[in-house]
Amino acid sequence: MYSPDHVGAVFFDVDGTLVPGTSSSVFLAGFLGHRDELAKAEDDYASGAWDNRRVSELDAAGWAGVPVEQIPRWLDGLPLVMGIAETVAWCRRNGLVPVLATLAWSPVGGYLADRFGFHSFSGPRLETADGRFTGRVARHFDEHDKRDFALAQAQELGLTPRSCGAVGDSRSDLPLFSSVGLSVAFNASAGARALATAAVDGDDLRSVLPVLNRLVTAGR
Repeated sequence: MYSPDHVGAVFFDVDGTLVPGTSSSVFLAGFLGHRDELAKAEDDYASGAWDNRRVSELDAAGWAGVPVEQIPRWLDGLPLVMGIAETVAWCRRNGLVPVLATLAWSPVGGYLADRFGFHSFSGPRLETADGRFTGRVARHFDEHDKRDFALAQAQELGLTPRSCGAVGDSRSDLPLFSSVGLSVAFNASAGARALATAAVDGDDLRSVLPVLNRLVTAGR
C-alpha cells in the first residue's frame, strides 16, 4: 500500500532499459526457437518499418503449446541491469511509486513486478488455454497504450502527469516521455535522448537517481 503523501510515480521501461542490450522477448525466443527472426522484427519496429501488432503476432506464434508455468523458470536467467532492487527501494523511501510501463509480454511484467516490488505493470497478453499458450495474442498493446496506462496509473494514485517521471530507451517510450514532467533516456537511442529531460548512460540503474531526485525535490 502507498500512503496518500507520495509525491510522484516513476514509470520504468523493461526491454533495453532493465534488460540491457536486448529484449525479454528475444531472450525467451532463444528457448522457443525463433530468436533470429524476432530480433530482426524488433529492429524493424525500432526503425518504424513495422508496428508493434505485427511484431507481437510473429512472436506469439512461437509460444504455441508452451506451458504457462515454464516461463518464470526461463525468466530466472533473464539478463538484467544492476541496481533494480535498490532503485525500487529508493523510490519507495522517497515517496515515488515505482511502476513498470512496458511493451513486454504480461508474464514478463508480472515476473519482474513480483521479483522487485513494482506497484503494477503493463503489457500485451498472450492467449492461453488449458495451461498452455495458444500462439495467439489476447490483447495488443503499443506505445500509445503504454502512455495511456501510465497516465491512468497516475490518476489512480491521485497524481498529475507533471509529478511523474519515466525511464526508458527507445521508440516505445516517446509518447510517455512527452506526457510526464521528467524523462530519463537510459542507455538510449538518439530519438529518446532528443526528447528526454536528461540522458544517462551506465551499467547500474541507480545512475538515474540524481535525475529522479528532481521529482522528490519538486514534490516536497
